[in-house]
Amino acid sequence: MIDWLGWVTQGSAMDVRRAMVSLLLAFGLGQAVAIVYMATFRGLSYSRSSVHSMAMGSVITCMLMLAVGSSIAAGIGVAVGLSAVRFRTTMRDPRDVMFVFAALGVGVACGLQAFGAALGGTAIFAVGTLLLHFTGWGSRRQPDGLLRFTAPVGPEVEEPLARVLRAHCRTFSLVTLREAAQGTVMEHAYQITVLAPELRSALVAKLQAIPGVQDVSLMLQEPTLDL
Repeated sequence: MIDWLGWVTQGSAMDVRRAMVSLLLAFGLGQAVAIVYMATFRGLSYSRSSVHSMAMGSVITCMLMLAVGSSIAAGIGVAVGLSAVRFRTTMRDPRDVMFVFAALGVGVACGLQAFGAALGGTAIFAVGTLLLHFTGWGSRRQPDGLLRFTAPVGPEVEEPLARVLRAHCRTFSLVTLREAAQGTVMEHAYQITVLAPELRSALVAKLQAIPGVQDVSLMLQEPTLDL
């Protein structure tokens, strides 16, 4: 008869404690990565399930690393098993992939019981991400939006249009100019950068006040948002 109780208490009690410490640390550090993601997220396609996957993905990878240990055969079996899994969620933002990969890396480090690397890596990753986010590093000035309207052809309309655009916009560039209403008017499309956000409404109102100008619309765009 195998003394299972003696084996648990004598042979694996320390391993169980180490495994629990590894799993709990992986869970905590995975949550830290997820919190940094939530604090720095800018967009419309926020997914709670993605945040949960960061927190729990670290636990899963930690569990797998603990189970594999130094066994090459077990590692091959885990790799084969994971290759059969198909994830249907597509991450279009590379930043989301980076955060998920960071959570998985935390799990791997904890599974290998490299606690120093797990703690230090999470701290540097969190601080670095927050620093890049709040300093605006890598950002570039982009047009505020796309301005569309229709107007008749002639200097009596073009000159007031140019004055209004110069008075309210820092930059404006013509993107599209095409005939509309069987050639009686022209449809204009400009990429613009307004001098101040509060001038957007005034710009639309001034354009609508020009005789002949119709269908004025300003579609705001934010390059960091995923529509």
